[in-house]
Amino acid sequence: MLRAMREHAARGDWDTAAALAKDVAPYMHPKLASLQHSGADGGPIQTLDLSHATEEQLAALEQLFGPIVQDFEQDLAFAEVGDGRGEGGTGASGSRETE
Repeated sequence: MLRAMREHAARGDWDTAAALAKDVAPYMHPKLASLQHSGADGGPIQTLDLSHATEEQLAALEQLFGPIVQDFEQDLAFAEVGDGRGEGGTGASGSRETE
């Protein structure tokens, strides 16, 4: 559906492209209401204020979490480019989309 949507958009067929976008949207963008917005055991989400962290502390966090962020950024880049079989990325279910 995404490929067809983009092909129609490239040809300037905006009505068909918009209709396809509407059809595919639930698979690409889960509704916020369907996601859990709470912390452990249903409590509040814990946050951490890093505005007063030292350079050494920030460097240690970068060393710990940098690989996770890099993997996430690579996944985003993969989703934007696609995988050659159609569209890349993950849908609402978290699995790779296929045609």
